[in-house]
Amino acid sequence: MKKSLFLLSFLCHSLLAQIPEGKKVISSLYLYDLEKKQSRLILRESRHFEAPNWSPDGSYLLINSQGKLEKIGLDGSKMGVLNTGDVQKANNDHGYSFDGKTLFISSGKNDVSGWSSYIFKVSAEGGIPEQITPLSPSYWHGESSDGKFIVYCAPRNDNYDIYKMSVDGGEEIRLTTEESLDDGPEYSPDGKYIYFNSYRSGMMQIWRMKPDGSEPEQMTFDAHSNWFAHIAPNNQVATIITYLEDQKQAHPFGRQVKLRLLDLQTKELKDLTEEFYGGQGTINVPSWNPGSTKFAYVRYELEDL
Repeated sequence: MKKSLFLLSFLCHSLLAQIPEGKKVISSLYLYDLEKKQSRLILRESRHFEAPNWSPDGSYLLINSQGKLEKIGLDGSKMGVLNTGDVQKANNDHGYSFDGKTLFISSGKNDVSGWSSYIFKVSAEGGIPEQITPLSPSYWHGESSDGKFIVYCAPRNDNYDIYKMSVDGGEEIRLTTEESLDDGPEYSPDGKYIYFNSYRSGMMQIWRMKPDGSEPEQMTFDAHSNWFAHIAPNNQVATIITYLEDQKQAHPFGRQVKLRLLDLQTKELKDLTEEFYGGQGTINVPSWNPGSTKFAYVRYELEDL
């Protein structure tokens, strides 16, 4: 089972393995407004892009496409490619520090053949990234609110678990030990919990644990595959992506999904969107605006070549 987990993760991060022959991807970038309870399309293009982050100052979005990170205005305008030096194989696991000064990037390296993913940090304004994790693959998902640690998903001995490490590098600290997949770790803004998704119950659900990995607590309980809890800055709710059909331990591209809102106190779930074609790349990383009133996400379509 461990080997199959490794393969599933590789396929989930390899888009070409999931696009039907003779088709290409159309990507649409949306902003969802919690007060108006509606989505607004700001950019639709005949190419593949993924995983919007909302900038810490609230003025633009950051997406990845073809290994590069691009800034997109809130009106859909192109603001250019962020300078990330030699780091040019960015995947969809990237995001900002709580103080807004640092950007974390998961990316392959030019001198490593095949699929790889290391974690780097760089100034939020761009520059020359510094590598943090020595081992690959490592997929960034969050930083602690005190700015001391990153938290990430990684397969070691062919088993995916959650790890943390100093933002300056150093010892890799394992936080979960389940045989099943644990993924998508993200610190709550108050620093009390790490939220993550896990297959330990036999269905992919949202969980949380203390920052040292203790006291795991299940947060969702339904018959859907639930991934990637992104906690709003107000620390009251989180967005999650839900696959309508059970995907076991995979989160593939090109499935019917919807976005839901999880109340972190009551564990109540509310639908935010209707069903749409999405999955991998839709909302892998934190995408809330600073005011906790809006978030960004991506929908996909396929068209003939």
